[in-house]
Amino acid sequence: MTARAIITAAIMAIAMTAAAQKKAARPAKKTSTAQSIARQGFTDIADIDPTIHVSLMYARADNFTGRVLYGDLRQAFLHPMAAKALKEAQRILKKERPDLSIKVYDAARPMSIQQKMWDAVKNTGHSFYVSNPKNGGGLHNYGLAVDITLCTADGDTIPMGTKIDNMNSLSHIDKESELLKTGKISREAYANRQLLRKVMRAAGWKPLRTEWWHFNLRTRAQAKKYFKPLP
Repeated sequence: MTARAIITAAIMAIAMTAAAQKKAARPAKKTSTAQSIARQGFTDIADIDPTIHVSLMYARADNFTGRVLYGDLRQAFLHPMAAKALKEAQRILKKERPDLSIKVYDAARPMSIQQKMWDAVKNTGHSFYVSNPKNGGGLHNYGLAVDITLCTADGDTIPMGTKIDNMNSLSHIDKESELLKTGKISREAYANRQLLRKVMRAAGWKPLRTEWWHFNLRTRAQAKKYFKPLP
């Protein structure tokens, strides 16, 4: 191969690599459900901060219902105000721990999915973990709540003591000192939960007593008065 041919081949290889990287950097095409949610004024988290990891747990069967609830939905949406607040939480986290990231397991949730979740727990001892749609649902339905964890920059989750949507006292944040003392959660998991709440509170979010992974941006009364839920 001549020197000119070698140079030409190298240039083509660089161009192909750049094209592949550009294609990979493009956001995933929005499905019909995602497009519908976007049309209602909700923000795709990936559009406001692509460094936040997303892995919707109700798009898989390994959740408390044991089945897939989100058919074609893979993107996480929030009310624009909440999306901005989550971006701020990620900024605060990255400033303190550049090696870590927020990972979203659930965000805005259609009321139709809320009904399926309620049906799975009503008349059980776990019913208080899920908001009843007949009472207006919960803050997820308004895009004002998130279920999240911490992960490495590559997306690998770190110890938090339980899986997300674990429905027992191991998930209660007001029990953590006792859980640590009795060895039911590790010191590492305890510290990770503390860090998660620290950055979320600094960005304006409020934790839920019974779920270490759940954070609200507004109260339920405020949501019902000023915001519209996803149908």
